[in-house]
Amino acid sequence: MSTNTKNAITGRSKKVTNILISQPKPGRSPYFDLAEKYGIQVDWRPFIHVEPVAEREFRKNRIRPDDFTAIILTSKNSIDHFFRMCEDMRIQMPQTTKYFCLSEAIANYLQKFIVYRKRKVCVGKRTISDLATALKKNKETEKFLLPCSNLGAKPVTEYLDANGFEYQEAMMYRTVSSDLSDLAEITYDVLVFFSPLGIKSLYENFPDFEQNETRMAIYGKSTSQAVEEHGLTINIQAPMPDVPSMSMALDNYLKEANGPLRKR
Repeated sequence: MSTNTKNAITGRSKKVTNILISQPKPGRSPYFDLAEKYGIQVDWRPFIHVEPVAEREFRKNRIRPDDFTAIILTSKNSIDHFFRMCEDMRIQMPQTTKYFCLSEAIANYLQKFIVYRKRKVCVGKRTISDLATALKKNKETEKFLLPCSNLGAKPVTEYLDANGFEYQEAMMYRTVSSDLSDLAEITYDVLVFFSPLGIKSLYENFPDFEQNETRMAIYGKSTSQAVEEHGLTINIQAPMPDVPSMSMALDNYLKEANGPLRKR
């Protein structure tokens, strides 16, 4: 049994009274049910946020969105900032422009900005490979633009490069660490992270952060790797074969750490 596993089990004996989730507070969430179920405090605080790239800065790249006939959209942020930049540059995208959306949720969000009957939209299930047939069909006739953040869109660019597509990345927004200085004197029993960027923000705000008795709830392999690189112990982890969500992982942990459930 590894040292990390021993530490994780030891931490289970300590009752949880409060949890900080490193994301914006949603309108609805299973975490609200956990707070009521166990009588604990659940707070929300985004550790990262998105900032727009100014039109003046973007123009230095000498990229005009309307020079491209097909747009690959990887997130709602990419949609927001693509059309913001078009507006700032006083560009009206032609009705013939094609849009390739990685998921149905992204395609649905696109309807805020375009009328479907006047434009062609291709929709994937989750990844760029889902759009392989549609992309290859348009490979020789379309010129592709990929709106992205400072972090890029590595899985997308790797696919496009490997398959010889003509495309251009266009950084239109940045994902940056939020200012968390007001949390300096506040301690939480559990910190919940969903992205390596959240861990990066934690250490940019608190370079001397020590875990001590704080338990780390971590979602995803890349986030776990970032945590381990900083020598932290992972106490709660998802997804796992029998625990697909973070809310379920926390529920299982709280059953053991907090004992009998609070009566409603």
